[in-house]
Amino acid sequence: MKVGLLLLVLLWEAKSQPASRPNIVLLMADDLGVGDPGCYGNKTLRTPNIDRLATGGVKLTQHLAASPLCTPSRAAFMTGRYPVRLGMSPRTQLGVYIFMASSGGLPTSEMTFARLLKDQGYSTALIGKWHLGINCHSTTDFCHHPLRHGFDYFYGIPITNLRDCKPGAGTVFTSAYRSLVFFPLQIIGVTLFTLAVLRFLRLIHVPLGVFIFFFLLAALILVLFLCFLHYFRPLNCFLMRNYEVSQQPMSFDNLTQRLTLEATEFIRRNAEKPFLLFLSYLHVHTALFSSKDFANKSRHGAYGDTVEEMDWSVGQVLNVLDELGLSEDTLVYFTSDQGAHVEEVTTKGEMHGGSNGIYKGGKANNWEGGIRVPGILRWPRVIQAGLEIDEPTSNMDIFPTVAKLAGASLPQDRVIDGRDLMPLIQGKNRHSDHEFLFHYCNAYLNAVRWHPRNSKSIWKAFYFTPNFNPGSANGCFQTHVCFCFGSFITHHDPPLLFDISRDPRERNPLTPITEPRFHDILRIMQEAADNHTRSLVEVPNQLSLWNVFWKPWLQLCCPSASSFLSCQCDREKQGQKMSQ
Repeated sequence: MKVGLLLLVLLWEAKSQPASRPNIVLLMADDLGVGDPGCYGNKTLRTPNIDRLATGGVKLTQHLAASPLCTPSRAAFMTGRYPVRLGMSPRTQLGVYIFMASSGGLPTSEMTFARLLKDQGYSTALIGKWHLGINCHSTTDFCHHPLRHGFDYFYGIPITNLRDCKPGAGTVFTSAYRSLVFFPLQIIGVTLFTLAVLRFLRLIHVPLGVFIFFFLLAALILVLFLCFLHYFRPLNCFLMRNYEVSQQPMSFDNLTQRLTLEATEFIRRNAEKPFLLFLSYLHVHTALFSSKDFANKSRHGAYGDTVEEMDWSVGQVLNVLDELGLSEDTLVYFTSDQGAHVEEVTTKGEMHGGSNGIYKGGKANNWEGGIRVPGILRWPRVIQAGLEIDEPTSNMDIFPTVAKLAGASLPQDRVIDGRDLMPLIQGKNRHSDHEFLFHYCNAYLNAVRWHPRNSKSIWKAFYFTPNFNPGSANGCFQTHVCFCFGSFITHHDPPLLFDISRDPRERNPLTPITEPRFHDILRIMQEAADNHTRSLVEVPNQLSLWNVFWKPWLQLCCPSASSFLSCQCDREKQGQKMSQ
């Protein structure tokens, strides 16, 4: 009997102990709004699998992206550090990589959670979107490639999904075409017409060479424009498997199903050892796409179709974990890289952006709608089901969290801005470890958030805010995204102050009249900002104009292509035929 009691005690203790070295599954949507999943209040989009995650784990209601743009947000997520520390915050309008043959990217000196976990014996894979650069000096150095940052396996797109990647879906270069093509052609046309009239009237003598020059200039602009239209898609929108191009240009046919199959097969291959899977969805960034099983099925048009297809994919991953008996020992995390892109409206007036719920703004600005994102963690053996935590947390927190769970030590030679989430989730801490958070618009400190100890208040001070256009809108519709400098912003002195705990919609800025501690609060926040700024070290700008521009000597092509003028292949179909 004593032996039986002893066994029962040992079994109970074993079950109550946290699982050591869990598998890690990180699921990241692209441009998904915090108001899109059902578990965050949406009543018309069907997201049963994301909701299942929230029901079985913890839902973070103040989960914040470190940046409201893809590239810097993902860099911060991978490293647990503010993008400005990495050189991943530009001082120009272009805040992300849009050309595959750019030379900038996540510096090789940075430590990612993938590298930490690989060093601890984890099998690691990235499936889907990378968007943190590929090459530095040649097509073979792959200095920024996922496999150089700790991933054993990569299958996905090196840059990002754009409207220009899908025929008929429009373009993100409308303003560039207008200023670099159409306007110059109009000027040349007017100039030629004026010179011709003056020459005809014999008011001035215009040499024939002048007309030839302007005609050739117009022809050059047109030829370059047509070449850009023809070659942009194959040169920038393609799939890679590890270091090789596998489909160029990429096909959207059943693309989510292919990415999901890669993810589930990776789990099956590594079921007997610890693994890290980062499934980085292309959904719901434009161009929107969905398979025939999901097209025209939602109540929110093409956008709703993509959300529901992504939710299906989440369900497939969860089902495989259940099937293999891995769910109890796997930490699953779901989030978005930033808020919904509210300015995504087609020429036909169709909404191709998501919902940020009650929150103001969206992608590319630091109003709550741009940085407040879904944050769900499930680990049945450790995390209590059905929890909801209303404390400020950051996507940078995943780095120290998974590092500690895997038994890895954090780098001691650099500042890590993320904080381990487990003490907060397990109830050991009642307060977030983030007393202050700093919100950047590109390389510019835009706002500071302060959650004082032993207080429910969450103060947020803006040094500048974007100028929405039209003025009554909830975004920068004339420029498609909000910018961070010059005439695009309004500076505030004193800073614009809100108490997010009482005014989450950020509608009523406080004043010395409405908040007696107004000046004291701002003084403390400014001191924190000054201390933070002093901790920054100057690093090379990975998003400088030189580093983001297209460089032909860095262009990747199919192995069978003779030059980047013939970059087309489909090894995906070849592989399917061989498997059949």
